[in-house]
Amino acid sequence: MNYLIVGLGNIGPEYLFTRHNIGFMALDYLAKIKELKFAPDRYASQCSYKLKGHQIHLIKPNTYMNLSGKAVNYWMQHLKVPKENLLILVDDLALPFETLRLKPKGSSGGHNGLKSIEASLQSSEYPRLRMGIGDNFPKGRQADYVLSNFSEEELGLIPEVLERSLPFIETFCLEGIQQTMNKYNQ
Repeated sequence: MNYLIVGLGNIGPEYLFTRHNIGFMALDYLAKIKELKFAPDRYASQCSYKLKGHQIHLIKPNTYMNLSGKAVNYWMQHLKVPKENLLILVDDLALPFETLRLKPKGSSGGHNGLKSIEASLQSSEYPRLRMGIGDNFPKGRQADYVLSNFSEEELGLIPEVLERSLPFIETFCLEGIQQTMNKYNQ
């Protein structure tokens, strides 16, 4: 069984530690733990590993956030991954920093990466791991906030957040979304 785990973010060193890139950070962390290396490929950097008979494919789209759907659609077709075996790791302004919440479907909430995926899949019914980045920004400054770096204090807490994302990902692949939500949603 194939699974596709997609971390959303923007490519380039200037975006490395921005709030919008927490999806990339989570996959980088998982790859480090599994001793994997991302390789550039079509529309994304990718790597994969086996987990109890399942093939887990990790991708970080290189299309920039607003065109993430192009990469997701290509890799789902290329790997023959059904929607229920897709998991999107996404930053979420509506959740406090450090909060992780798995959902089976939902709206884009104004997130351009999710809008692009919805347009490509013609559906909002796909699993996503919402990774809280908080909403500590003045009215009208949302774009500046998500593209700004995490604070020093937040950066100190990021490794623990990334560590907590791992059981969400692997339990999702092994036991399914309902069991994972029951075990780990806060």
